[in-house]
Amino acid sequence: MTALHWLALTATMTALFWLTYVPNRLIAIGLWATMANPTPQGAAALGPWAQRAKAAHANAIENLAPFAVLVLVAYAKGQDTQASVLIAAQVYFWARLAHFIVFTAGLPGARTVAFTAGWIAQMVVAYAVLRGIGG
Repeated sequence: MTALHWLALTATMTALFWLTYVPNRLIAIGLWATMANPTPQGAAALGPWAQRAKAAHANAIENLAPFAVLVLVAYAKGQDTQASVLIAAQVYFWARLAHFIVFTAGLPGARTVAFTAGWIAQMVVAYAVLRGIGG
């Protein structure tokens, strides 16, 4: 497997996170309100766990963008099978999955640890990519 493979897995996982909180929205505000444009009242009707899941999903999307760019640059440079990049991509995937789970569960300390692990994985890929630029 390559870092590109782990990026695809991470993007797919992130694209599926909404499936966890939309059923709560359907139950809380009904089908038609769920299909309508979001409103503050609809967001407030979500259960606390669903609000956290939605926030975790948004955070996953925000962090996927720089990670994806870094992995794609590593791939373009032929570094996506380099051990440090490959391991970092795997760590990023598992850290982001853990972050989503513990954020949704409301475990702030664990959320911070998972987020930090994902960020460090991003920085490992960034270092590998930037170390080779110009050389």
